Amino acid sequence: MKLFGKKDIGNIGERAAARYLRKRGCRILARNHYCGKNELDIVARDGAYIAFVEVKTLTFDSPEAADRRPSLAVDLAKRRRTVDAARAYLHEYPTKLCPRLDVIEVYLDRSKRMKPFKIHHIPNAFFANGSVR
Repeated sequence: MKLFGKKDIGNIGERAAARYLRKRGCRILARNHYCGKNELDIVARDGAYIAFVEVKTLTFDSPEAADRRPSLAVDLAKRRRTVDAARAYLHEYPTKLCPRLDVIEVYLDRSKRMKPFKIHHIPNAFFANGSVR
């Protein structure tokens, strides 16, 4: 049985989130885009919006054991870094699209080789000042 490290789990979650967004009609503009020292997990076009998506992934022994919310790991410091990166991205790639700050939670099942069993998208998860909605 393969052991999955934190980076592997994050990569699995980000791939699942990108797939989820594409299936819902979004166009992925960038993945793992660095703006200085800050990283944007996913940048996607969603209709009239440019969504800056922070992906948080947790693993569970089974779907029934899913008792934590991955999005709780997006603390104020992480939200501020995401906002800074989004501003830098928009400076580098100007657009008329309306910016949006999203979080996608990915739940993985350890018993099924890290297969996602739930994906929860939170559009407009937080404001540009880093506060939550």
